[in-house]
Parts: sequence; C-alpha cells; structure tokens
Amino acid sequence: MNIFKKTGKKWLYSLLTPLFRKIETNLIATGRLLSNQQCLLDSEDINDYEFKIFSQRGEDGIIQYLIKNLFIENDTFIEFGVENYMESNTRFLMMNNNWRGFVIDGSEGAMKTLRKREWFWAYDLIAEATFIDKNNINKLLDKSGFKNIGLLSIDIDGNDYWIFKEIELSTLNPSIIIVEYNALFGSDRFISVPYRNDFNRTKAHYSNLFFGASLPALTHLAEEKGYELIGCNIAGTNAFFIRRDLLNSKVRKITVKQAFKEDKSRQSRDKDYKLSLKSGDEKLNLIKGLEVINILTDQNEKL
Repeated sequence: MNIFKKTGKKWLYSLLTPLFRKIETNLIATGRLLSNQQCLLDSEDINDYEFKIFSQRGEDGIIQYLIKNLFIENDTFIEFGVENYMESNTRFLMMNNNWRGFVIDGSEGAMKTLRKREWFWAYDLIAEATFIDKNNINKLLDKSGFKNIGLLSIDIDGNDYWIFKEIELSTLNPSIIIVEYNALFGSDRFISVPYRNDFNRTKAHYSNLFFGASLPALTHLAEEKGYELIGCNIAGTNAFFIRRDLLNSKVRKITVKQAFKEDKSRQSRDKDYKLSLKSGDEKLNLIKGLEVINILTDQNEKL
C-alpha cells in the first residue's frame, strides 16, 4: 500500500499490463484452436459449436461456425450496446479473423476506455459514443460507410425491437443478424416493452428484468425484413437470424419453439439494486402486470 501511494496508478498499470496481455494472447490462441476444431463436429445444431472467448456466453463459437458456412461478401461488422467492448459479440471476430468494425455505445466514458486499449490501433475499428434512438439510428449506421456487411449485432437492453424495426437494411444487407431477446417474455407472445426515447432498463423497473422483446416478436420482424431464425444460444439471451437467400444445408431455418432457450441466470435486483438471485417463476412474478405492446395488434397488454 505504501509503495502504491508513492508511485501511484502508473506503477500498478506497468505491473499488470504484461499479465493482461499474456492472458489475452492465450485467450485468442484458445479460441483459434476451438474454432479450428469445429470442423471435427458433424452437427446441424448451432449450440454444439458454442464457445466463449470475449462474448458473454457461447456467441463466439456460433459466429465462427456461421462465417465458415455462409457466404460473407465483406468481412465487416456493426455492433451496438457494447459498453467498453471488453465483453462483446464481435471482439473475437475482429481479433481472430481481422474483421473491420463499427461499434456504438451510449457511454462516452466506455468509448474512451476502448480507445485507450493498447490494441485499439492494431485493428480497423471505429468507436462511436451516442445514445441510440429511432431518430438517429440510420444516420449513425451511415457513418460506418459499410455496405453488404457480414454481421449486425443489436443489444441495447431496452428498445431492441423498435430500433431493429427502424434500421434500413437495404445498404447494410448483413449476412448475419444477432438480437438480444428477453426469455422471460416467453415463446408464445409477440410482445415488446413500449418504446421510450430515453429507455433505461434499471429505471424501467428496479428488478432490471423489464427490457427488450420476446423471441416471437423479433422473429416476426426479422422475417418481414428477409431473415430467418436459425437458433439461439444455450444461455437464452441472443437470437441468430440469417438472410433468407443464404440458408443452406449447414445453416437452416428452425421454428421459435425449436430455437427458444430459457434464460436461467439469476440477475434480478431488489429495490436497493442488490442481486436478489431470483429464479424460475420468481423472476417473472417481479414484472408480472407491467404493460407491454403486442406488436401484431399494436395494443397494450399486461405481462
């Protein structure tokens, strides 16, 4: 402690940086090995290909499988809702496969942290700090300059359905779209939280569980845009959609019932914002009775 007081944060940074660099290098090497080993599997179930390097759960593995088995015109991605990008769906894709990217987050502090990473210069990555809403999303995406991209990832813990609906895909034309869904909303109802320009997951309800849209709602919208559901990660958080013309014997359309996975995480909060560790129906009971929108009828309903 005395040494730290005398030398400050620079001493700690110089001590930990080589360690973090080594850990990161080992992670990427492990991910590359796992990616290469996917060829040993003979499965049509994308969950069999899951592994985690920098993604929240098994998304890294699913993405590696998909880019090997789909036509990808341009090795480019757009992801928003990345926080400081330490945990994201596209970071391994960038660092392992050298894809170009454009990432957006509402926190200027998070984007500053990203730009300070010692590896930031080594990749072609644009980082934009802007809070996304229906009015600015397409202008933001235009800033990337990308066309016919490989992957679009949407995870903003709130207005996901409404932003996805607003996105003009004719120019971006992604091969793969990943969207977070709220498994608590079930596999039958076509529902989303109501749109609010300033939607904040924590302010919407103290439990932190009232956000996003159901898998049926997102699938219905994706189909309208020319995309088909091919599965969800085992953790029950992200849905994967593929452009209809790219489906093949390795990447096939499945139903919502086949794809749906329950989210068994215990991330609920109490009114003091402490983890309450609720599970199963206890989680749903926390938000039961809150108002949602049926996206088919455009009518308000109760959870």
